[in-house]
Amino acid sequence: MFSVGLSSCSKELDEKLFADYAAAGITHMELSADAEDLEELDFNEVKVMADKYGIILWSMHIPFSPFFFLDPSDPEKQEVTLAYFRWCIKKGVGIGVRTFVVHPSAEPIEECDRPRRMETAKQTLRVLAGFAKQFGAVIAVENLPRTCLGRDSKDILELLSAHPDLRCCYDTNHLLSEDAVEFIHAVGDKIITTHVSDYDFRNERHWLPGEGKVDWQRILTALREVGYNGPWLYELGFAAPASIKREHRLTCADFARNANKLFAGQEPTVFGTPVAGLKAWR
Repeated sequence: MFSVGLSSCSKELDEKLFADYAAAGITHMELSADAEDLEELDFNEVKVMADKYGIILWSMHIPFSPFFFLDPSDPEKQEVTLAYFRWCIKKGVGIGVRTFVVHPSAEPIEECDRPRRMETAKQTLRVLAGFAKQFGAVIAVENLPRTCLGRDSKDILELLSAHPDLRCCYDTNHLLSEDAVEFIHAVGDKIITTHVSDYDFRNERHWLPGEGKVDWQRILTALREVGYNGPWLYELGFAAPASIKREHRLTCADFARNANKLFAGQEPTVFGTPVAGLKAWR
């Protein structure tokens, strides 16, 4: 059984949320915010609340937008992106975060431009990995969908080759061209954290497990086979996205129950159904 975590938006970080985590038995938190909100976040207050309720500040999802100035794979934006990511890492390590999740690129990327963008992304990640290592921290490169870099295990392994300390954040709803178990076995022990959510195999959806088509027992088995020992960390909002109809706003207790049923090999409780006529991303 894995520890259970949630990726929580900085706008939601009040004492009630930390109390709800603790009451539900959720032990790990990922801090997630856009660039503007992160600059306004009181990191010290977050640390105080985490310590009070015994919540591990496990990871920080470094902002990946706005694309007009943040893109690790764009030579013209590389310098600014690196400077901003370094600032994020310093803020995070100051409150005990040691895992930093990074998107390796923005999108769209034309096929003819992928080699150039891949090389730039590897340069950026190499610098970031070295910088994070100074603080005892690790960069976790997230697999991404569609035309982004990191869309399959081949891409991820190429990105990770940039530095021996780079690791992977496995997002369960981003693979559109490769089987999940094949991805997990290929990347193996480089996976150090997760983003858990369900989808329809047509596009990323960020639904609660059970609301989509993922075979969760195959994924759990594969993660155990490669020795994964990080948290089972959900990345979806409490409110339903436009792509799904749900009975109620999710709670921390709902996430905990969902995880415990999955860990027990049972079908999770389903609260929502996909919106009829849902179309894939174009």
